[in-house]
Amino acid sequence: MDIILNSIPKKNVSLGKKMNALVLQEKGKALDYKKVDTPVATESEGIVAVKAAALNHRDVWITKGLYPGIAYPIILGSDGCGIYEGQEVILNPNINWGETEAYQSAQYHILGLPTNGTFAEYVKVGKDKIHPKPAHLTMEEAAALPLSGLTAYRALFTKCQLKVGEKVLISGVGGGVALFACQFAIAAGAEVYVSSSDNDKIAKAVSMGAVAGGNYRMADWTKALVAKAGGFDVVIDSAGGDGFKDLVKMCNPGGRIAFYGGTRGKITDLNPQIIFWKQLSLYGTTMGSDHEFSEMLAFVEQHKIVPVVDTVYKLSEGNAAFEKMDRGLQFGKLVLSIGD
Repeated sequence: MDIILNSIPKKNVSLGKKMNALVLQEKGKALDYKKVDTPVATESEGIVAVKAAALNHRDVWITKGLYPGIAYPIILGSDGCGIYEGQEVILNPNINWGETEAYQSAQYHILGLPTNGTFAEYVKVGKDKIHPKPAHLTMEEAAALPLSGLTAYRALFTKCQLKVGEKVLISGVGGGVALFACQFAIAAGAEVYVSSSDNDKIAKAVSMGAVAGGNYRMADWTKALVAKAGGFDVVIDSAGGDGFKDLVKMCNPGGRIAFYGGTRGKITDLNPQIIFWKQLSLYGTTMGSDHEFSEMLAFVEQHKIVPVVDTVYKLSEGNAAFEKMDRGLQFGKLVLSIGD
């Protein structure tokens, strides 16, 4: 997908007015919906009028102080889409990925910390981060895509090298990355299974095309799911913790596991014999490169994938969205509608 490179005047640009934004003033406090100065762009940057933005767990963790390098005040938000130079655009949240596809640079960070993010009427980004919005998506749907979609794409295709017909297990279905991994794997011709602690979320994933699911709060759920699937070639996980050892046991020989989070804490009691005897590969992954972002957008357009949006809130209702995400009640993305 081509990047939009429309020029702006070769000097700093200010919109010369205040804008509405959600601002985190201090740890543990609700965000303030208030007027702030509009951003000022340099020659290499553009000012995007944000029309929709989406929450990520990263945003909730920042409000709790559970993220490095937090500075106040800050406008959060990594996901967004809007209008730039009269065109509908979507934003790549990467900043300074670096020269290698294998890993991010030491200077890497994500839009929304320490750089002000998308929970505002306008956001300043590098021109190279501005892409055409997939035409089949609404603003709210497109806003749900960037961070989670990129993470899922890299985990499945770059790290695990997913192949047509392989059996895939997606843990914790209902979260943004897990749902994109589910949608992407189905679109790529895989046989997809899911896990969750919520039977309704499992049922919704099955309605989207997953074959079956297991409730990890039930005894022997792993044996029951393996009996249905016959084992898994690829596993995508965000939890870690004590349950990770069960995912290893569920893998077929030559299986690959990619994990992008650790919500259940440290991985414990791994049996190295299982890993080396089955020739398993374990991949840590987070986000993805600028090249992978372009590939992800092309994949979404090719397969006409529509992100799952749980609820759309007004920007002024942003704290309600944060509360819902913190309680883990959503199935899909929580989106903020901004502007007109």
